[in-house]
Amino acid sequence: MEVDPADVRTGDIVVGVDGSIPARSALSWAAAQARHTGARLHLIAVWEIPALHGWAPAIPYDEDLAAAAGKVLSASARDVLGEQPTDLEIAESIVPGHPAQVLIDASARAALLVVGCRGHGTLTGALVGSVSQQCVRHARCPVVVVRGTW
Repeated sequence: MEVDPADVRTGDIVVGVDGSIPARSALSWAAAQARHTGARLHLIAVWEIPALHGWAPAIPYDEDLAAAAGKVLSASARDVLGEQPTDLEIAESIVPGHPAQVLIDASARAALLVVGCRGHGTLTGALVGSVSQQCVRHARCPVVVVRGTW
């Protein structure tokens, strides 16, 4: 499922939020850039049903996973930006799908896409695929990859 095109405005700074330290660093960097440029900051948290072979869940996952992603997004925003920042225009989306594809889709209208990088080595990145690597390769706007600690 894609981010609704109406949700991402032309000129938004889109940032992927997954609760990790690199993602929080990316959010901090993106917020500073949004303050500098006056752009709207659009936070996107993505969730997907885990692929488990040979097992079917007895209860639906989607509501619990979406709620968990929403809590991660809220906690990250509060920790990095404070309770209610008055100097930023902020939008939030909680979207089901593959994280890289959702962010790439959102990049179609964004001015900038900002993602964190956990810094797994090239072998790990090649084996499991890296969201930041996929975004750099396929995004339709400039991409900033933030490393380091928050």
